[in-house]
Amino acid sequence: MQKLDGKTFNVVMDNIDKLKELFPEVVTENKIDMDKLRIVLGEHVEKEKERYEFTWNGKTEAIQLSQKQTTGTLLPCKEESVNWETAQNLYIEGDNLEVLRLLQTSYRNKVKVIYVDPPYNTGRDFVYKDNFHDNIKSYTERLEENMKSNAETNGRYHTDWLNMMYPRLKIARSLLADDGILFISIDDHEVDNLKKLCNEIFGENNFVALLPTIMNLKGNNDQFGFSGTHEYTLVYVKNIEKIEDFYGLPLSEEDQKEYLLKDEKGFYKKGATLMRTGEAGAREKRPKGYYPVYVSSDYTRMSVEKMKTDDLVVYPKTKNGKEMSWRRSKENLANTINEFIITPTKDGVAFNKKQRLDEDMVNGKKAKTLFYKPSYSSGNGTNEIRDLLGGRYFDNPKPVELLKDFIRIAAREGIILDFFSGSATAAQATMELNAVDKGKRRFIMVQLPEMTDKSSEAYKAGYKNICDIAKERIRRAGKKIVEEHQASNGNDSLDIGFKVFKLSNTNLKEWNEESLDLEKELLDIVEPIKAGRTQEDVVYEILLKYGIDLNVPIDITNIAGKTVYSVGMGYLLICLDYELTLEQIEEMAKRNPARIVFYDEGFKDDTVRTNAQQILKRYGVDDIRVI
Repeated sequence: MQKLDGKTFNVVMDNIDKLKELFPEVVTENKIDMDKLRIVLGEHVEKEKERYEFTWNGKTEAIQLSQKQTTGTLLPCKEESVNWETAQNLYIEGDNLEVLRLLQTSYRNKVKVIYVDPPYNTGRDFVYKDNFHDNIKSYTERLEENMKSNAETNGRYHTDWLNMMYPRLKIARSLLADDGILFISIDDHEVDNLKKLCNEIFGENNFVALLPTIMNLKGNNDQFGFSGTHEYTLVYVKNIEKIEDFYGLPLSEEDQKEYLLKDEKGFYKKGATLMRTGEAGAREKRPKGYYPVYVSSDYTRMSVEKMKTDDLVVYPKTKNGKEMSWRRSKENLANTINEFIITPTKDGVAFNKKQRLDEDMVNGKKAKTLFYKPSYSSGNGTNEIRDLLGGRYFDNPKPVELLKDFIRIAAREGIILDFFSGSATAAQATMELNAVDKGKRRFIMVQLPEMTDKSSEAYKAGYKNICDIAKERIRRAGKKIVEEHQASNGNDSLDIGFKVFKLSNTNLKEWNEESLDLEKELLDIVEPIKAGRTQEDVVYEILLKYGIDLNVPIDITNIAGKTVYSVGMGYLLICLDYELTLEQIEEMAKRNPARIVFYDEGFKDDTVRTNAQQILKRYGVDDIRVI
C-alpha cells in the first residue's frame, strides 16, 4: 500500500520530469547535468556576463518560495458558509501564498480567469512578509499583531514588493488553464516593475494589453503636476496560441445604431477584413491560410473555386506585395461565403465580414484598450458596499461593473480566482453575470483576514477583519441577485452559495513540519489526528493532497459498521475508522471505487493489512493509499 504524501505539488520534480521527457540524456538519478544540457541547447545558451535581465535583491529566494511545498491544509467552516451541500464557490481565509500552494494539486491548469488587485505599494499598503521556513506559522503569528505598511522610506521599498509578488504570480500561472487569462489592477508606483515581472513569468509573447482604466474622470487634484484620472490593468494569457480572441462587451444603444445595412438575414455593418494583418498573419506563420479567392468581374460574387474564365483571382497580399493569410480556412470560407462584403479598391479587392446585429447582441463588441465607463468610477465601489451593508466599511473597493466587464470578455464558464480578494467584488460580479447570461462560472476568493482598525466604522459594526466584511457582502449580494433576477429569467440553477475554508497547519501529526518529540507522540497518543480536528477535516485535507476539487460531493455512509466517506459518487472511498476486518474491507471493495484511503494503523492486525490489498485489487481497486 502506498503512503499518501502529506505535501503539496512538487514543482521542482515536475520541472525535472519535463526536462527528462525532452532531454533524457541530461538527467542522471533525478539530477540535471548542466554541462550536457548546455551541449543539447547548442548555441542557444547565454554566456555573456552583461546581458538584459530583471533582477533585485532576494529574487533567488522568491523563486525558491514559489517552488516550496507545504503540509498545510484548509479547514471546512460550514457555519459561515451558504448552501454548503450544493455550493460550487469557495471563500478561503488565509495567507494567499500558502493557499495557492495548497490549491496547486487540485486546481493546476484549471482556472479560466485570475483577477487580482494587489497592494499598490503607495507607502501605506501592507506588503506580506513571507517566511521561507514556515509561512503558516508566521501567518498565524501575524494575525495576532497589527499589519505594517511598506513605508517609502524603507531601503527595500520596491524589493519587498517584488519579493512578495513573484512567488504568488508564479504559482498563479500554474493554476491557469492553457487558455486562461490574467488581469491585474495596478497604479504608477509599480506598473513598470509589474510588467517586467509578468513578462518573465508569463513570457513577453503572452502580454495582451496595458489598459489605462479610468476610475475618476473628474480627476484627483491632490496629485502633483496632473489631476489623476486613471490606474492600469495588465492583461496576460497563459498561452496566446490557445486563444482565438476574447469575448466582447454588451452593445450600447448608440452601438446598435451603426448597423445600417440589411439583407434577408437582418441588419449588419461592415466588419473586419478577411485578410489577417500583422506578423502573426504572414503566410509563413499560417501557410494553410494562403489560397486564392475568385471574384466575378462585376464584383457581386466571390468563391473559393473558379466559376468563370474572367473571374478575378485574389490572394491575401498587402499593397506592398507581402504575402499574408486569410482568417478562415478554405473549407470554412466556402461554407460562409455569403457573409462577406466585396469592395473594389485602388489596390485590388477587399473582403469584409458582415458584422450582424443579432450575433453581436449576443457576443458583444470588442473592448478597447482605453477602459472607461461612468460605472467604473471608484466611488461606485464604495456606494455598492454601503448599499449592501449599510456603511463605509472598506477603502477603495473596485466597482462591480469593472470586474463584470473583465470577466465578460474572458469567460462564459469556468473558475474565476481572486487571491487578493479584499471586499470580494469579484464574487459579486461573477454571480451577477451568471444571473444575466446563465453562465457556468464559479469563484474562488482568497483573502488574508487582516484586522480592521478598532476606531473604524467596520469594527464598530461588528466586522473584526476584512473577511467578515467580504463574506457578509457575498451573502447579501446573493440574496439581492436572486430577488432581482431569478424570478424574471427562470435561472433556478443560479449558485449564490459558497463554502468557507480556513488555512491551518496539517490535521495529522505525522505530516506536521514543526519539530516534534516523535517518541513521546508514539508512546502517548495512538490517534493520528490533532486535538480539536475531525475526520471531516482530514477528508478535505486528503482531497487537497490527492488533487481533487473541494466542491466534489461527499456522502457519509455506513459500510459493515464502519463510517466511510464516499467522494465523487463513490470514485474515492475514505475510511478513517480502526479495527478494520477483511470482511469490512471486502464490503467497501464491492462499491467499486477507483481509489481508497485508510489509516495506516486502521487494520485489525498485520494479516488483515497484508490480505486487504489482494482483496481490493481483485475488485479492481488499484489505487490504495494509507495515511
